[in-house]
Amino acid sequence: MNQQAGRLAERAQLVGGNRMELLLFHLKGRQSYGINVFKVKEILPCPVLNSLPQHNPIVRGVANIRGETISVIDLSQAIGMGALPDTRENVVIVTEYNRVTQGFLVSKVDKIVNLNWKDVHPPPPATGKDNYLTAVTELNNTMIEIIDVEKVISEVHPVNERISKGVVDDTLKLVASTYNVVVVDDSSVARNQVIRCLEEVGVQTIGLENGKEVLTFLEALVESGKDVNDEILMIISDIEMPEMDGYTLTTELRAHPELNQLDILLHTSLSGIFNEAMVKRVGADDFLAKYDADELARKVVNRIKAIEDQHIEPV
Repeated sequence: MNQQAGRLAERAQLVGGNRMELLLFHLKGRQSYGINVFKVKEILPCPVLNSLPQHNPIVRGVANIRGETISVIDLSQAIGMGALPDTRENVVIVTEYNRVTQGFLVSKVDKIVNLNWKDVHPPPPATGKDNYLTAVTELNNTMIEIIDVEKVISEVHPVNERISKGVVDDTLKLVASTYNVVVVDDSSVARNQVIRCLEEVGVQTIGLENGKEVLTFLEALVESGKDVNDEILMIISDIEMPEMDGYTLTTELRAHPELNQLDILLHTSLSGIFNEAMVKRVGADDFLAKYDADELARKVVNRIKAIEDQHIEPV
């Protein structure tokens, strides 16, 4: 096993145990910020940036990195703190989100820490709905803020949330309105993208922020005497979430006698063989990398058709 494969195996153990590795960095001042290491491809001193005409002001420029041209976003400016000064110390964190390689300019990178997702919490209500945080945690009496990178990227590279003509027909839309889908994602932007897509399909949606909320919601349905399999068509879940990640949620549901038949689609900006392996390991039904509205809609449509076909009595 080579070094890269060994590192991948170590990370699989982390995620499967409701754990994560967080890369800590700074923008301005002493406040620490974090980004999941799984999203990071490499870290390098800021290369020469070439400006683009009529570009979004938070994009400092584009750089050629290992033969690939990528845009570099000033993360400080993106979250409303003002642009970082031009210094030789600035660093670019090269990431992959939603199938796109993207660079983030920061002032310096600190270290990587290992955390349990249960110690990572949603931002306090006082931060307001327009903040750029998905979560906060504390390490050695220091508050760490985890930035909603998907929100930042959506403002620079908006995704197409509309479903193409022909993906959903009118007949299926009528049937779809009788089904409920649970959508769980800690990023409000990503969660609402999915909900808007599903509204076009025609299903009813229930939006929640993390795996813990989903488990509580479903257990309450069971306690009320309802058959969850009749109430819920499927669960579309992000993987990286505070308090309980998508992998752990799936494991918990598969171990629950009343919830273990629910259809679970893991929908995440993480991608690759690693995730497909983890899907099989924790028992999810499917995996889809963000974000393609047609692909997502087809997953839901196929699930509805499978259920409807079960209801057709043989002649």
